[in-house]
Amino acid sequence: MRRRDFTILFGGAAVWPSSTLAQPAKLPTIGFLGPDTSSAFTPWTAAFVQRLRELGWIEGRTIAIEYRWADGRTERFREIATEFVRLKVDVIVTAGSAVPAVMQTTSTIPIVFAIAVDPIGSGMIASLARPGGNVTGLSLLSSELVSKRIELLRDVLPNLSRLAVIANVGSRGAVLELAEVRTVARKFGIDIEALEIRRAEDIAPAFGALKKGAQALYVCPDALVNANYVRINTFALGARLPTIHAFRDFVGAGGLMSYGPNNADLFRRAGDIVDKILKGAKPADLPVEQPTKFELVINLTTAKALGFTIPEAFLLRADELIE
Repeated sequence: MRRRDFTILFGGAAVWPSSTLAQPAKLPTIGFLGPDTSSAFTPWTAAFVQRLRELGWIEGRTIAIEYRWADGRTERFREIATEFVRLKVDVIVTAGSAVPAVMQTTSTIPIVFAIAVDPIGSGMIASLARPGGNVTGLSLLSSELVSKRIELLRDVLPNLSRLAVIANVGSRGAVLELAEVRTVARKFGIDIEALEIRRAEDIAPAFGALKKGAQALYVCPDALVNANYVRINTFALGARLPTIHAFRDFVGAGGLMSYGPNNADLFRRAGDIVDKILKGAKPADLPVEQPTKFELVINLTTAKALGFTIPEAFLLRADELIE
């Protein structure tokens, strides 16, 4: 009965030793790199996961998601990307500010950016229609939005002649947006004072060096700024500067207003792109999409704190009023 060394007959079935049993198949895995804090991304992450669920990708059952947060520290981007490569994730989802570092880490794992200021100018893609390489996603239409935001500021500040702009000059996307702000402001005869930062510790000194005469603050988004928007809004309130942001989420903490795409919608659409990639599509063949929903949000509490009167006609244009 040496056969017992190999099989055990039980009810006519052969049961093989556990060491030869097939291991559970590895779930398709998404590496989610949040450039900011997890709390800042909460509504966007939820929208992304919900869309995946609608498409049949259930976290923990049919797909795995590895979340990592850089907390606004750009040096963390490459560390996290390297970890994702080691984990052999099937696709990496992030925002545009982290893409260059991820691209330097892998040229094979598909990369999907849910939001990016200028993916062509930043060197992420070759063109919107044919991205090329392993990167695709959704663009923010930066240049068009800069002009619109400054027009909105002029609507509530008809005599706007001096505008402060805070930007992380270590971020290519923020530098490109700052340059666009200068170009647009020049057309309107507005002087620009740039508050240039590279780390969170630079924010207080930047405001401390702000010259008198600035009438408003334009906030250029990137991972560092987004992770410190509460601090920026607090300093702006102290300096009695109305602010304009790119994202609605940053107005609730003391900002005056925002104009930009609905980021939750962009992250939902990123879920559609990930779905296509997991089903075999190549990023190089998936055109970079653009926003279709834009929102003007005004914080009336901040306006009151600033002693700032917003015309009724302007308020009627808002998609949301925060009170």
